[in-house]
Amino acid sequence: MAAVQSRRSRVQATEREARLAREVLQQLEGPQGVLAVERSGQRVESLPPEIGRLLQQVLDVVARGGTITIGAIPDVVTTSSAAGILGISRPTLMKMIREEEIPAHRVGTHHRLHSSDVFAALKARRARERAAFLELMEAEGDEL
Repeated sequence: MAAVQSRRSRVQATEREARLAREVLQQLEGPQGVLAVERSGQRVESLPPEIGRLLQQVLDVVARGGTITIGAIPDVVTTSSAAGILGISRPTLMKMIREEEIPAHRVGTHHRLHSSDVFAALKARRARERAAFLELMEAEGDEL
């Protein structure tokens, strides 16, 4: 299997770009706002809400003068890459694979995972962590 290279690009906003990003964000109506594609002054189509939220996050970072790093993750990742995404050690990931907590398949003698499965596991873990935190707050009688 050929080595997979991650494509990354880094963008640092100028002050002018930060100002323009702030202006666009002010025009959007929070989560009700819609981002659309325009061509030659004609609205072609609205972007799906997920992409709109992503672009709003990018605009927010640019508006604050931050740096944006964009990376592409392949559909199939190595165990080392998956462990990095999950924020766990590779041995912990291998244990999860053995216990069928996360799906994986073999390519020769190596395990590979679909990135969608890795991100689903990350989302599930975050949901469990949030639930445990809320339960702890409730047990202590604190309110958020």
